[in-house]
Amino acid sequence: MSAIRIARAGVRAWMPWLAWRHLVTRASLRGDAMAGLTGALLVLPQGIAYAAIAGLPPEYGLYCAIGPAVVSALFGSSLHLVSGPTAAISIVVFSALAPLAAPGSPAYITLALTLGFMVGAVQLAIGAARLGRLAHHISHSVVVGFTSGAAFLIAASQLKHFFGLRDAQASGFFAQLRETAALMPQADLHVLGVGAMALGAALACRRLDPAWPHMIVGMVAAALLAAWFGDVATVGALPAALPLVSMPSFDPGIWSKLAASAAIIAVLALTEAIAIARAIALRSGQAIDSNQEVIGQGLGNLAGSFLSGYPSSGSFTRSGLNYEAGARTPLAAVFAAGFLVLLLAVIARWVTYLPLAAMAGVLFLVAWGLIDRREIASIMRGPVHERVVLCVTFMSTLLVQLEYAVFIGIAVSLLLRRFGFSAEDEKGHGID
Repeated sequence: MSAIRIARAGVRAWMPWLAWRHLVTRASLRGDAMAGLTGALLVLPQGIAYAAIAGLPPEYGLYCAIGPAVVSALFGSSLHLVSGPTAAISIVVFSALAPLAAPGSPAYITLALTLGFMVGAVQLAIGAARLGRLAHHISHSVVVGFTSGAAFLIAASQLKHFFGLRDAQASGFFAQLRETAALMPQADLHVLGVGAMALGAALACRRLDPAWPHMIVGMVAAALLAAWFGDVATVGALPAALPLVSMPSFDPGIWSKLAASAAIIAVLALTEAIAIARAIALRSGQAIDSNQEVIGQGLGNLAGSFLSGYPSSGSFTRSGLNYEAGARTPLAAVFAAGFLVLLLAVIARWVTYLPLAAMAGVLFLVAWGLIDRREIASIMRGPVHERVVLCVTFMSTLLVQLEYAVFIGIAVSLLLRRFGFSAEDEKGHGID
């Protein structure tokens, strides 16, 4: 009897769609198709923006939203989780790879593909060992502190594009702020106007109706202004094609350089994806199998490395929209990928007119959205040890190599618990 249960568990792990195939009806397909179209419209500007954060050509952000998203959805346990490129993972990818190769170069792209393969392998190993539930033990303060710090890094990295500072070369948060201040007399007013147009139009659109694609509106308005000015740098054209078949490197030397980053990104991505899946499940009433989500994320990243995708994770924005738009099964993610391929064929040649300053303006909005002010306020009202973890993780993202900031936060959290600070705080202050 135990052998039968083990066999059934194995089947569920590698064919999880058997658990929800009975939910597929004509009505569910219509709901999934509409949710997929909505998701494709949202990820179109996001994918381009997140690729810029990761230091990759814009099409790689869209490729990351196609192959990895489909595989992760079909092999995960959540009915609504949507995977693909995310801002937090993108900035960690850039931090890990920028010291090893020039961003956007063929060598850099190969490193990104290889990193994605390694991240998937680590995640799949965690899932095979049934250690997925360990992600629940990572303090929420670590995640909030890291994403808040990443928001500041993203914003600082776009200052040179927003102000048109052609001589800007600095890296690191504080160095970029100092350099921007020093070069401000060289700011290009045309570039600044285009960036401000993207930011202002997107904000106005979102204020009028949050359901509208405000990022696209901001980009289009800025592109029209840039065309009128005629001297503003642009992103360049996209290839109007399906995700290119790619090959990660299996060079042991490259693997040794990426090993630490791959492990850190794998843990961070799993924490992000499982937290999102559980948050959506609370609203939908679904039971989530954390270990199955780990397997889905691992397979998604493995597949992505062969389909021009860089490391991916669950997206809270796209997952929440997927649920609100009426998705009923993971097929919504499949529809979203299909619609994105069609959109890519239509808009590819128009992206060449997208100004870098417009991307910077949109990324300022992305960065602002990463700062969860409600959660920060809640943590700051809670136990002292959680406040310490939040602050240490936040400062670590600004002061040390980004991929190590998460582990520093986790280490501090575990140390505080080990020495009893958690128990004392709970007795003295209570937990909100």
